[in-house]
Formats: sequence, structure tokens, C-alpha cells
Amino acid sequence: MITTSHYLVLSAILFTIGVIGVLVKRNPIVIFMCVELMLNAANLSFIALGRHFGQVNGQMYVIFALAVAAAEVSVGLGIIVAIFRSKETINVDEVNLMKS
Repeated sequence: MITTSHYLVLSAILFTIGVIGVLVKRNPIVIFMCVELMLNAANLSFIALGRHFGQVNGQMYVIFALAVAAAEVSVGLGIIVAIFRSKETINVDEVNLMKS
């Protein structure tokens, strides 16, 4: 039988993988994917705890988080395209927006 603690452990593992990916990787597309992994780990914990307590509040938070994630991706990809057009690279180490 899969209990709530199994879901929470999986959520913690996914969140940790996302944090490590954000800290280690230098490609902004991969960084966005790792941020999405962290958001989905939080969504999994919301759903698991909502199921555990028998309430639908967790599902409402997940719907809100998915809407925020969709907005984040669209704005983030627009920013990445704008940076690539002006700097000809999207490597995080090579892009410094403070210098012209």
C-alpha cells in the first residue's frame, strides 16, 4: 500500500533534483525545466496532503500553481529569445545584461 509518506518522499526527491539542476546547469532552458520540476514536486505534495486530510484545498493550489507555471514559461521563453537576439548566446555564464 502506498501511503502519504511515500508521496512526500518522492516529492522531496524531485524537488532536490530540481534544486541541484538549477544550481549546476548553465543552459537557461534546462534551468526552466528544473524550476518546473520543483513546481511539480510541490504540486505532488499538495495533492498528497489534500488526499491525506480529505480536503480539496490541495487541488485548488495545484490549479493555481499550474497557471503560474504556464505564465512563467511563456514570459521566460520570451526573455530567452530576446537575450539570444541581442547577445547571440544564451549561456548563463556568458550573458551579462549589466554590460552593453
